[in-house]
Amino acid sequence: MILFVSDMHLGRGPASADREQERALIDCLHAHANEATHLYLLGDVFEAYIEHRAYIPKQGIRLMGELARWTARGQPVCYLHGNHDPWHLDFMDRELGVRVVEGPWMAHHYGQHIHLAHGDRVASTHGRLGQWMREAMHHRGAVAAYRTLLPADWGLAAAQWVSRCLHGPADQAVVQALRTHAEHRLRTTSAHAVLMGHSHVPELHEHDYGVYLNTGNWYEKRTFVRLTADRWMLMKWNGTEAHPIRTAPVDASTEHAGS
Repeated sequence: MILFVSDMHLGRGPASADREQERALIDCLHAHANEATHLYLLGDVFEAYIEHRAYIPKQGIRLMGELARWTARGQPVCYLHGNHDPWHLDFMDRELGVRVVEGPWMAHHYGQHIHLAHGDRVASTHGRLGQWMREAMHHRGAVAAYRTLLPADWGLAAAQWVSRCLHGPADQAVVQALRTHAEHRLRTTSAHAVLMGHSHVPELHEHDYGVYLNTGNWYEKRTFVRLTADRWMLMKWNGTEAHPIRTAPVDASTEHAGS
């Protein structure tokens, strides 16, 4: 079994709400630990994440401990950058054994070629402003300035304030752009499946060339994706167990233009 989850946005709300959603995610991971072989985090695990050479933000410490337990058991964890948490250095890899990649990423499980991405490169939730913000946040000069010119608490607080200001309801233009992008990749590449987050809208769509899934978001909806040898499953965690929202069969026989 393979798990995919995104958009926890730890640090967005009050500490009590953060603790509750972090605890729920850890409970969900515990519930799947005996069967899952891999875990993929598809971005925006944090509302804002600025890692410095000698210290890291303290949000999500319990989740980090859980990720370390997964990797120590030989269950690989892969973490794709989101638009809210791209400023990683080497803590996750060196201390937790978590592979951090900028994305997109191609995974291979159960005969499936799976295209993974957060989705912010495809469509911004705030149009040109969002695209400009993304470019600025990834620019080496901006990253270096944030890390060196601002005290850590000020820099993180500023990043969290900007992130909260940019939050809003689900943008249907983004939802549609991600669907269109996924369908194009399924039609023109070797991918059997495309998985993204970013839109905060959980989805499972079957196409002639494969399947598109969006993990939705964890911090509000507690949704995620599960893959077994024979089925794709869009799931919802109810606090004690996971229930399927929608499923689709795995079909490794589908022919692709990129095959």
